[in-house]
Amino acid sequence: MIAYVTVGADDMTRAERFYSAFLPALGYKLEWYHGDLSYALPVAPGQRPVSPDFYVKAPFDGGSASTGNGVMVAFEAQNQSQVRNLHAAALAAGGQDEGQPGFRDAYGPQFYVCYLRDPQGNKIALFSSNPDEPGRDG
Repeated sequence: MIAYVTVGADDMTRAERFYSAFLPALGYKLEWYHGDLSYALPVAPGQRPVSPDFYVKAPFDGGSASTGNGVMVAFEAQNQSQVRNLHAAALAAGGQDEGQPGFRDAYGPQFYVCYLRDPQGNKIALFSSNPDEPGRDG
C-alpha cells in the first residue's frame, strides 16, 4: 500500500493554486505543514486513514525542485465529465496541457484520461474508468 506521494515545488503559492483547483473535488483536504502543502482524504472518527496522502514540498536539500523523466502521479475522478472539468480548472489555475481528455488506443476501452504539468513541471494524470459510461468503442 502506498502511504503518500510527494512532488517538489519551488513556489508554494503557485502549487497551491494548481492543486487546489482539482484535489478538493476529488475529496482531498489541504493542510499547510511547515510551509508545505499536505493533501489528505478525510478520516471518519474511529476509521483508519485512506491512502495515499499527497504532499507538495520544497526539496529537503535546499536545491531547486526538479521533475523526473517518466514520473507521473494519477488521480481517479468519478466520471468522464469530472475529468474534463478538472482538466479545465487545472489549466485555468496555471497548469499546462500534456494531453486533452479522451480515450487512448494504448489503454483499455473504459480508460478516459487527461495529462497536465503543474507549475513546476510535475506530470499529473486525471482519469476515470467508470464502467457505467460509454467506452472508447461505443
